[in-house]
Amino acid sequence: MKKISTVAQAIEKVENGMTLMIGGFLGVGTPEALIDAVVEKKLKDLTIICNDTSFPEQGIGKLVVNGCVKKVITSHIGTNKETGRLMNEGLLEVVLSPQGTIAEQVRAAGSGLGAVITPTGVGTIVEEGKDTLVIDGKKYLVELPLKADVALIHAKTADEKGNLVYKYSGQNFNPLMAMAAETVIAEVDEIVPVGSLDPNFVHTPHIFVDMIVKGGSNG
Repeated sequence: MKKISTVAQAIEKVENGMTLMIGGFLGVGTPEALIDAVVEKKLKDLTIICNDTSFPEQGIGKLVVNGCVKKVITSHIGTNKETGRLMNEGLLEVVLSPQGTIAEQVRAAGSGLGAVITPTGVGTIVEEGKDTLVIDGKKYLVELPLKADVALIHAKTADEKGNLVYKYSGQNFNPLMAMAAETVIAEVDEIVPVGSLDPNFVHTPHIFVDMIVKGGSNG
């Protein structure tokens, strides 16, 4: 199957009401061209799983500002005042969770695990409404896996088959999310022929990637 596509063709896979995972850490490693296409398509009622909502003018923040999102599952919103405003006015549902917990929930979905147990959040608001376990006298929260209809991720390089290499901190959430969605669309800085990449340095194998689009450099 040919995986190389245009941004316009790729974004046809994204529809109103879907759950999206979007890679990146404060905009680093975020697929900006794909996000811009979601905004241009004027998609609505999206649930976004992400590390943070970036800044109002960058990355995931643009989805929030343009009214594309009804719910966000994230660890940090402090750099995007619009996220906080919409949350406080009851116009956006925000589920805040510790960063490491979100990472492990995504990893659990990609690995086929039924849950993650963690002591992080015990005795805080994070515990409310969740199942708990006591193991060797210590209390743990039972955190369910997070999966998505579509993952929008960013990598430095892809070969034509879809093997991905990330650059530096662009490895943040992108490799995890590539394993935890029904459809994975990778925006990359460059596309090289099959055989050009050293297999020892491939971060995400092609089996997890459904579509590749050429975008701009973003970590």
